[in-house]
Amino acid sequence: MRSYNSPRRRDAALATREAILESSRRLFLAEGYAQVTVADIATAARVAVPTVYGSTGGKAAILKALLTPAVEDPAVEQTLTGIASTDDPRRVIAITAAGTRQAQERHWELVWGLLYRSLGEPSAAPVLDEAKAAYLGVMSAVADRLTALDALKPALDHAAAVDLLWFYLGRSAWYTLVGDQGWDFDRAEAWLADAAQQALLQTARPEA
Repeated sequence: MRSYNSPRRRDAALATREAILESSRRLFLAEGYAQVTVADIATAARVAVPTVYGSTGGKAAILKALLTPAVEDPAVEQTLTGIASTDDPRRVIAITAAGTRQAQERHWELVWGLLYRSLGEPSAAPVLDEAKAAYLGVMSAVADRLTALDALKPALDHAAAVDLLWFYLGRSAWYTLVGDQGWDFDRAEAWLADAAQQALLQTARPEA
């Protein structure tokens, strides 16, 4: 028997998935990831529990779907393109600060409201590890660029440079300054870029 896939059926399936994701987002932010059950999500989205699993998967799959726009934000590719196009080490770090700021700011409600808190379930750990690995991949590319420009302080190897970039421009830096301390993103970006430049870069470039 030939299967039949109508545009109307596909649209309905997409609408159901979006309703489930939006309901999950609201519940996770309001109640906390660990406190929300799949049954809660189904009730909020007005679907059956099997529909949640069939459309989006379990809670970890939903979490991954919600985080994907932040992990794959256009700022990531723009940052990598930008650092490759400049030979100025200070600009490399400034571009990275601007890119990480854009990715954080565009998705701030989710990353601050959800990721700042412990999610409290082991099933979430692989999703968070994958998101962190993607972020660290960008930091590694920045460290590669600074190494190629011979711009790092002599005491810093590649691994140490990645660690410092993560310290100054990783998620926790934005959580501390913007979330905890109430800085605006402009002030935080400027300070973090300057602090990272001071921590990573030689004060004087060696002569050729």
